[in-house]
Amino acid sequence: MSASRIGTALLALALTSAGAMAQAVPPQRPGSVAPSDKMENPAAPEAPTPRTPAATLDRLFQRLHDAKTPDEAQGVANLIQRRWARSGSDTADLLMTRAQEALKAKQTDLAIELLDRVISLQPDWAEAWNQRANALYIAGDPIRSLFDIGETLKREPRHYGAMMGLGLILRQQGDDKAAMVAFRRALDVYPEFETVKKAVESLKFEVDGRDT
Repeated sequence: MSASRIGTALLALALTSAGAMAQAVPPQRPGSVAPSDKMENPAAPEAPTPRTPAATLDRLFQRLHDAKTPDEAQGVANLIQRRWARSGSDTADLLMTRAQEALKAKQTDLAIELLDRVISLQPDWAEAWNQRANALYIAGDPIRSLFDIGETLKREPRHYGAMMGLGLILRQQGDDKAAMVAFRRALDVYPEFETVKKAVESLKFEVDGRDT
């Protein structure tokens, strides 16, 4: 299967996953108010806001979406990335740090080997798959990189970095229309993502102009 076809399949998966997340709360008609126990029993105290890691991440994504300036959005994105960087395993975190250092030193094969070990320890850690996708892309293996992007998006459909990587590979494969969809999906999550905004601008004439 070509990289373009794999990328298009991954894009469909990501969009389906994102749609399922968006439907987690039933839609309300315009102007309606969601029902609550408080409405039926005004004396009942309000339920405390959940403070689980997942709930915190959800709030950060909302702040990222609502940010008014690139600087504000970048600050929130940094907080999200710090949470993505936590695996829950000291060993996996240490191996991840070493893999990132190897990449900076252009020791790509070593980085991939370390990330293989990270994934074997923490297979549900989305960022481990994303980092290996990046390392494989640097190593000149876009097919395997696409597979790892798919694994990232299965675990975190809002991963705007993985979506940007998908768009870059699709564009290199000549599938500008699918690349544009990937970039715009990243902007749905992170509207002030400057790198992706520039990519969309550079593709507008080739994609949107071609369709008009």
